[in-house]
Amino acid sequence: MSTAVLPVTGDADADALLVADPFALLVGMLLDQQVPMEWAFRGPASLQQRLGTLDPHAIAAMPVDDFEAVFRTKPALHRYPGSMGKRTHALATHVVDVYDGDAAAIWTTADGPAEVFARLRGLPGYGEEKAKIFLAILGKRLEVAPKGWETYAAPFSDGEPRSVADIDSPEALQRVRAFKQAKKAQGKTKAG
Repeated sequence: MSTAVLPVTGDADADALLVADPFALLVGMLLDQQVPMEWAFRGPASLQQRLGTLDPHAIAAMPVDDFEAVFRTKPALHRYPGSMGKRTHALATHVVDVYDGDAAAIWTTADGPAEVFARLRGLPGYGEEKAKIFLAILGKRLEVAPKGWETYAAPFSDGEPRSVADIDSPEALQRVRAFKQAKKAQGKTKAG
């Protein structure tokens, strides 16, 4: 039984889903842009409630417009429900087509951290930074990343509370939020 925790949503059941269901975690990370972390990572639980499943096969089998409508149903699952609904559908389709619906295979069948990073980077909606953060979650929170993951996840592999990968308590969530706010303010100072 895993003792991993990722208390990011403020809802114990939604947090548990992220740790128990690899596809839920992939979706939460996908949605983590231009919305608060809590909202993004609560998305998989909300989606599961609406659909009755988070099975990538079931999602990929749905017409994309129907799936997007699920995202748009109020309250919308994201600030940009149309584009994020399409990206989530594309992610499910990719996981089905490439990994036979087994999201964990992205990291459990890879030959080391370079391959895990490349596989994450190849996911629809995942850029380099998102792939690095997800790899850091696998290493820091779930402890399932292959040896040497830190190099590929840098700078998210360090001890600075900079991302969701550093959240192991409500206090850590506040530290990450403070770090992000300080970086944003620093960026505004440099630009101004």
